[in-house]
Amino acid sequence: MILVATDFGLSGSYTGEIMAVFARGAPEIPAIMLIADFPPFAPKLAAYHLAALFERTEPGDVLVGVVDPGVGSDRLPLAIEADGRWLVGPDNGLFEPVMRRARSFACHAIEWRPERPSASFHGRDLFAPVAIRLARGDRPALRPVRPMDCGDWPDDLAAVVHVDRYGNLITGLRASFMAAGAVIDMAGQSVARCRTFSDRAKGGLFYYENSAGLIEIAATCASAASITGLSVGDSITLELQEPPQDPI
Repeated sequence: MILVATDFGLSGSYTGEIMAVFARGAPEIPAIMLIADFPPFAPKLAAYHLAALFERTEPGDVLVGVVDPGVGSDRLPLAIEADGRWLVGPDNGLFEPVMRRARSFACHAIEWRPERPSASFHGRDLFAPVAIRLARGDRPALRPVRPMDCGDWPDDLAAVVHVDRYGNLITGLRASFMAAGAVIDMAGQSVARCRTFSDRAKGGLFYYENSAGLIEIAATCASAASITGLSVGDSITLELQEPPQDPI
């Protein structure tokens, strides 16, 4: 299976064009657009969301990630083998959290080039054809390479990486690293952890582990983004407190 995650959006032709490459070049291989609205020009923010999506891939899958403000520059195109899956995309940190969390990985620069590539659309002309080859078990021209140094990036990102259509605030924090039952003090507002939206009254703010395993701040039948004033890229300062104990 080929999975695609980009910042292309749906208002232009870019998403359709890259998906058409898969439909034409490999109709026998399922190609799924996972997300087309990563924050534009922000590979660091997208990286932590992409890493969570990668957790649900299976051996043999190829994940094409394209958030590529440096397209056409001297940044390298990469093909990364991680835990039996492939990642294809730009060398700009987009795959950094995946590589850190993988049990094993090998990073390669893509040497293969199409005959007439667009300088501004490597997703369609370079990454998509390479993904097809890898999904078929072929190996285009690759060479080992060290990826861009992102050593100063945190393992988890305390920031909003995505706001969904409901106004829920998806963060770059893995829920598995949050203490069970902890309360988040956010700008003087205590936000308790819940399991489902029905655990809070309508309009009530809470955080929970979303379906990708990330901490998500939400409000029942309301927009957490509107309530908190937070948007994509905003940092979150978390003061974790244990919930008050019941009196003995």
